[in-house]
Amino acid sequence: MAADLVIGWSIFGLVLLAILAFCWIYIRKYQSCQESEAVSTITAIFSLAIALITSALLPVDIFLVSFMKNDNGTFKVWAENNVTRAQIENTVLFGYYKRSIQLLCLERAHLQCVVSTNERDAACWREDCKAFYSIILFCVFVWIPFVYFYFEEKDEDRDRCSQIKTALKYTFGFMLVCSCLLLVGAFAPLDIPSGKNISEFDKIKILFQELGSSYGLDGLSFSISSLTLIGMLAAITYTAYGMSALPLNLIKGTRNVHYERLENTDDIEEVNLEIERLRSKCRDGRPLSSNDRKKLYTLQEKFRTLQRKERRLESREMSGWTKFCTILRPFKIVWGIVLILVALLIIVSLFLSNLDKALHSAGIDTGFVLFGTNITNPLNIILPILQRVFPLDYILITVIIMYFFFTSMAGIRNMGIWFFWIRLYKIRRERTRPQALLFLCMILLLIVLHTSYMIYSLAPQYVMYGSQKYLEGYGIRNSSSLASINCDASAPDDQCTITRTYLFLHKFWFFGTIYYFGNWVFIGVFILGFIVSCCKGKKSVIEGEVEDDDSDLSDDEDPSHIYS
Repeated sequence: MAADLVIGWSIFGLVLLAILAFCWIYIRKYQSCQESEAVSTITAIFSLAIALITSALLPVDIFLVSFMKNDNGTFKVWAENNVTRAQIENTVLFGYYKRSIQLLCLERAHLQCVVSTNERDAACWREDCKAFYSIILFCVFVWIPFVYFYFEEKDEDRDRCSQIKTALKYTFGFMLVCSCLLLVGAFAPLDIPSGKNISEFDKIKILFQELGSSYGLDGLSFSISSLTLIGMLAAITYTAYGMSALPLNLIKGTRNVHYERLENTDDIEEVNLEIERLRSKCRDGRPLSSNDRKKLYTLQEKFRTLQRKERRLESREMSGWTKFCTILRPFKIVWGIVLILVALLIIVSLFLSNLDKALHSAGIDTGFVLFGTNITNPLNIILPILQRVFPLDYILITVIIMYFFFTSMAGIRNMGIWFFWIRLYKIRRERTRPQALLFLCMILLLIVLHTSYMIYSLAPQYVMYGSQKYLEGYGIRNSSSLASINCDASAPDDQCTITRTYLFLHKFWFFGTIYYFGNWVFIGVFILGFIVSCCKGKKSVIEGEVEDDDSDLSDDEDPSHIYS
């Protein structure tokens, strides 16, 4: 047991280091070279890393509940005690809220180091609570808004103290929203008796008793679930579209740089002739009409854009990287086919899981809870099988999370960051402003937060119970041959252990109902995005590098060079 647990957490430690390195490289890849700021860079890296690290604890949670039982459905010797099982599962809570190194102490529990009472375990739990998800709340409602508004108010005419005051003023509004969410979650009546003999005072008393017994976890759960809803909207907007756009762009490739440059040269000549024609109208001293002046200004802007495109295309045509990408073209096609197959696997699994909930769940007022898997889906079959050879399931979960991450990034790059119908920012390599970078990390943080529930939707039985089995009819006398069956929601409470991830994210049933309908919308947006991506032509070889309708500052050229 000791060796397996140390291996499990060692792999998590390696994943932690890999996440930090990945976030640093990824943020540095997109941040603006001219407007880069150390504070915004550190904020973006840290917030994105926290979200990925939190999602990486999901397979550890599933591994722990599965590791407690043998293949025949009986508990292992060290896990037969309910207290020991509770301690090990609460270790995951420690990880979600503060730290997970206490697993080493718990591992020694069956070697005569078990804490004997639930009271002492609860004391440790109160002491070590609330770090990872609390840090996420801090990032979303305090740190990122403060840094964003600090740079948004940055001006040569304003001093630093004035910027800080303004940023704190707007950040206070976010903190107020966070406080409201925590209070609503803390006092939300999850299980209030409805008898006629219970007064309103007794109901309020019960609410405060629940608050004291949960130590604020209900409020934290409600706040995180609310953020997950926003992440669901972001996933519907960006991830669903990116799941089709990314692979199809790889398969279709880009336009030929030589022919694209010839077309651009023709456009330059055509625009230049039109400009000369308009200028010829005022050579005899007559002023241009207002319509002609507007048209001339538009043509001059278009001419400058075409000149920038010409320089970019010329540089790309002479680049050795372009020739190298041509050699890699077959590999890109194969990679695109693999990604589209993964997308279809996820969509089919999500559809079958939702269909199972629609036909066999406990209903809308329970969050569409399933008491067993009636319609199997591919991922719900694959993951428990892979879990038998640790860490294959860990690798697959990581691949799914990173797949959602990269497809979300593809969707954001293709669409830009919008507020309803207003385009706020575009995301470009080495030319993304600090504010846009913070917005990007906020969206990615919320999407990654939503992946925990998305993975539950893809494989509900695996996320709740892992590969656990239990003995049907356990406890009946003279039952020498008992059948072991997979754990589900209908299993006895003392025979199957539910993951803490599931319990934390599903405290409030109405969130499960919203997620259920959100999954149908996600499937619909994917199908729509797939059709749109198929109808689109090949992208330009300099797609997104030069555009005439930029909503953010473009630093791809020296301004003096553009207008010279």
